[in-house]
Amino acid sequence: MGMIFDTHAHYDDPAFDDDREELLETLFSGEVCGIVNQGTNLKTAAESIRLAESYPGMYAAVGIHPECADENSLGELEEIRRMAAHRKVVAIGEIGLDYYYDIPKKLQQELFVRQLELACELSLPVTIHDREAHGDTMTFLRQYRPQGILHCFSGSVEMAREVVGLGMYIGIGGVVTFRNARKSVEVVEALPLERLVLETDCPYLSPVPFRGKRNDSGRIRYTAEAVAAIKGVTAEEVLRITKENAGRVYRIGIAGTGEQTGGAL
Repeated sequence: MGMIFDTHAHYDDPAFDDDREELLETLFSGEVCGIVNQGTNLKTAAESIRLAESYPGMYAAVGIHPECADENSLGELEEIRRMAAHRKVVAIGEIGLDYYYDIPKKLQQELFVRQLELACELSLPVTIHDREAHGDTMTFLRQYRPQGILHCFSGSVEMAREVVGLGMYIGIGGVVTFRNARKSVEVVEALPLERLVLETDCPYLSPVPFRGKRNDSGRIRYTAEAVAAIKGVTAEEVLRITKENAGRVYRIGIAGTGEQTGGAL
């Protein structure tokens, strides 16, 4: 069984239209044991479930991304609730706040809160997007105290420690391999491996030496090697521990087999 568990991917993206099935078959027959494909709206959430049904090691998260927030979003949450009952759905996500784009903050915040409440009601973890919104993100995390992952973490060491203190995990991706990745390196140095998970956000954020090219889950090995160099351990140890962490946060009994366990973390 492979040791790579990609906690955050977007294989529904058009970048994979030409070779999606071939690529996923190759990944799952190699080093990859598990992937969680993240929904960003109703269409991609449904596609994430379709992919999860097609591969034993693929799972889905369903949710509405802040970049997809519009006047219809709040009315779509009942469909997200229905989707969340699927046996291969392991999280509410990708949800959160993104203040980089000119999307009304009040709408983003209401959508985020409603999805945090849904996750708590359904006893599901969350996968959280936080872009230039650290303060408000932490305010809501302190209030609702969800389980889950703060994906593509870009905050300070102090923020990371507080997130972990709330019981969540920090998502580390290809950015940690970049030359200017000071914050990511400091966070990896400061936190125990037991609170980190690995991700791609593919097709984006491919690690060095593939920066700027289409990313895929197999390239997590390069991220693991970078984390291993920071922590003074082997890449295999990083992959093993982060695989166990992924299974724990997403409540997957045996990562990559399609078996899932319920109950609280």
